[in-house]
Amino acid sequence: MLIKIEKFISKAEVAEFRRLLQQAEWIDGAQTAGHIAKSAKNNLQLAEDSQLARQLGDFILARLSQNQEIVAAALPNKIFPPMFNCYQGGGEFGFHIDNAVRRVTGAAVKIRTDVSMTLFLSEPDEYQGGELIIQDTFGEQKIKFAAGDMVLYPGSSLHKVTPVTKGQRLASFFWLQSLVRSDEQRRILYDLDKSIQALTTQNNQQPELARLSGVYHNLLRQWSDT
Repeated sequence: MLIKIEKFISKAEVAEFRRLLQQAEWIDGAQTAGHIAKSAKNNLQLAEDSQLARQLGDFILARLSQNQEIVAAALPNKIFPPMFNCYQGGGEFGFHIDNAVRRVTGAAVKIRTDVSMTLFLSEPDEYQGGELIIQDTFGEQKIKFAAGDMVLYPGSSLHKVTPVTKGQRLASFFWLQSLVRSDEQRRILYDLDKSIQALTTQNNQQPELARLSGVYHNLLRQWSDT
């Protein structure tokens, strides 16, 4: 399931993120890549333990907890702290699949990467190339959203970032472990949740709505890992 979250942060918030990131100290992104992905990765990143990464990451996490669309689609359980990258001067990241489990730096916490997320911090017309290409059961998708928009997609998807041949592509990326491991089951729950919400806004108090809500929670109870 691929979900677009429009205006996850505002343009003013994007501008503040970028002001801070332009002053940041960047490291070689290959330092955080897995053994196979390392040879395909050519970008810059903020160090995971940098104060700025923590500051901006905490802001994103606070905003995420308030976004009902993300909660409905991803059913967050544990979230990996947001990271930040920069592609420029031909930088790219070839086709790869993210590590299934990631350890949080400085903590004895492991997170299964059920859902991948990218928050765009550069406008599409500010750089050439840099498309996020995602291949999965929904076909091949080419993603290049407006600054402030976010995309959610299965962590099991094959994906890449095409070379940035002009300008600079800034983004935040991170993963979450869902309450429901299966992407197919999450899609069923998401569609059911959206239908229940739509019926509820119509002030529909029929017993069928209560039963439908019960079906949702019983499926979540059956499929949840926790």
